[in-house]
Amino acid sequence: MPGKRKEYLTWDEYFMANAILISARSKDPSNQVGACIVTRDNKVLSVGYNGLTSGMNDDEFYWNSIGEKTGELDKIKDYFVVHAERNAILNYRGSLADFEGSTLYVTWFPCVECTKEIIQVGIKKIIYLRMYSKIELVKLSLQMLDKAGVEVVAYNDIKDFTREEIQKDTNNIQKIIKRYSVYKKN
Repeated sequence: MPGKRKEYLTWDEYFMANAILISARSKDPSNQVGACIVTRDNKVLSVGYNGLTSGMNDDEFYWNSIGEKTGELDKIKDYFVVHAERNAILNYRGSLADFEGSTLYVTWFPCVECTKEIIQVGIKKIIYLRMYSKIELVKLSLQMLDKAGVEVVAYNDIKDFTREEIQKDTNNIQKIIKRYSVYKKN
């Protein structure tokens, strides 16, 4: 039919936008990561962001990870934070069989531990926004993903976005949403 709007989001843009928006829920001041898992027929299965486990009070937590300098393990955030990909998998309440052949949209390339879980549940494609900074671990993840037949695609293969660029854009999106909001609960 004539007159259809032409500037709508593609499915990839829509799902990556979901991952970016979900990352805005993260309390982590240095890395906000979002993940969105989608079926082959473009239905969102689950979402997740990097954050503390359920029941932990994020006001009583060392987000600055000062334990890395002092050696105090209970002040290192990496021991307590659940990654976005893992949260998206754990948040799903349906059958794990539903993940078979699905696609993961994620704002940061998965770590080795998340890679194992992605493979284990049957996700077959990863579309990531920015590359993980630890290249030696990326190589391990890519090796596992290749052996498991998981396709890996850079969302934008022309530009590798920096953490600062993504944080700035996410903050701008968050400001727009808050500008429209009259609902002020949590």
